[in-house]
Amino acid sequence: MKALHVEFFKSIVGDENVYDDKAHLIAYSYDATRNHYEPDAIVFPRNEEEISKILKYCNENRVIITPRGAGSGFTGGALPASGGIILALEKHMNKILEIDMENLVAVVQPGVVNMDLQRAVEAKGLFYPPDPASQDYSTLGGNVSENAGGMRAAKYGITKDFVMALRAVIPNGEIIRAGKRTIKDVAGYNVAGILIASEGTLGVITEITLKLLAKPKLSKSAMGVFPTVQKAMEAVFKTMASGVTPVAMEFLDNLSIRAVEQKFHKGLPVDAGAILITTVDGNLQEEITNQLNIIENSFKNNGCSEFKIAKNKEEGDNLWFARRNASQSITIYGSKKLNEDITVPRSMLPKLLDEVDKISKKYGVKIPCFGHTGDGNVHTNVMVDGSDEEQVKIGHEAIVDVFKATVKLGGTLSGEHGIGLSKAPFMHLAFSDAEMELFRSIKKAFDPNNILNPNKMGL
Repeated sequence: MKALHVEFFKSIVGDENVYDDKAHLIAYSYDATRNHYEPDAIVFPRNEEEISKILKYCNENRVIITPRGAGSGFTGGALPASGGIILALEKHMNKILEIDMENLVAVVQPGVVNMDLQRAVEAKGLFYPPDPASQDYSTLGGNVSENAGGMRAAKYGITKDFVMALRAVIPNGEIIRAGKRTIKDVAGYNVAGILIASEGTLGVITEITLKLLAKPKLSKSAMGVFPTVQKAMEAVFKTMASGVTPVAMEFLDNLSIRAVEQKFHKGLPVDAGAILITTVDGNLQEEITNQLNIIENSFKNNGCSEFKIAKNKEEGDNLWFARRNASQSITIYGSKKLNEDITVPRSMLPKLLDEVDKISKKYGVKIPCFGHTGDGNVHTNVMVDGSDEEQVKIGHEAIVDVFKATVKLGGTLSGEHGIGLSKAPFMHLAFSDAEMELFRSIKKAFDPNNILNPNKMGL
């Protein structure tokens, strides 16, 4: 990068907030994909005004900017694949600005870690439901940019369902506000909705206003054991149509069950086709009991051979252990995991898992599956030997078939991880030429010089 650019950034944020040494360049060249692209410099802005000046300068001088939170994404959305600067928001812009008890609203900066907000509002008897697996370290700015989900999405929805308003800086340096903290707002275009899930390609989010809920007083977990994964999937959508909406409805297939048991020896039913783990919540014990009774009846009417209700929090945590540790356990099947987060309508889950089984046999690869079946979101994991180039190639071919099957069943390429670089080559499977051109037109309207996170999402 030209020295004059670096000197300008230092004049805005201070010498101590601009780095172009090798150690920092390497540290900020990765995300959870483990792919590697070095930026030319890392800039740590301290406030919205500095971001505005940086973007204006970069727009005028055609300097590429990649916004970054914790770098925990699985699709390369925060990787500086086109060089330029990383605009790192986790160091300074990480404050909870307000928790409004009267209006049930939180106002935060983008660098606030998801779990930090959860703890802060729960201390006041409130509740922020979106709980991505990365909640202990992912930032809320990143959650908004990827529209992150989580296990509680079955009942409470995902990040977009809790974003009321945003402040953002667009590439020409102008500061915009999208949305209001009012419950109703139908004035103007839904610009906040466009910024959500835009993966940092349209603007840099500087402030987020989030809806909060009153925290339920009670919760309880249960597990059902099924002879086949298809029976378990049928139980999912029939349960959701039975009059109860569990907080979470998660599943592990047989390969995932066996992997967790081999690694941790938790006494899991290794001969089961699948297990479903669920949690319900409410404010009355009668309400909890009624929900669990409905779920148990629905499970057993669809082939469940064993239904276990946790007696206390410790037993509940033990039931959830398998699901929370499935991802690390399945590495027994291969050193490289090609992980996708496809999503289909819940009623299509049995057909989807049947198609995945056929693809597994077609390519001779193991594809353990687990995930958020309460909202139709399945994590498919094509496991291969990372040192075998031919096997990795076959694995990627299997992924293409998984995407095609998903789209054919009315599903989407990603339920929560986003598109980024990893899934960009497959956007044509899910969107027509006219739809892709519309996306490009929106990108051009916000960012005519294409300086902000270019080439992500196939744009």
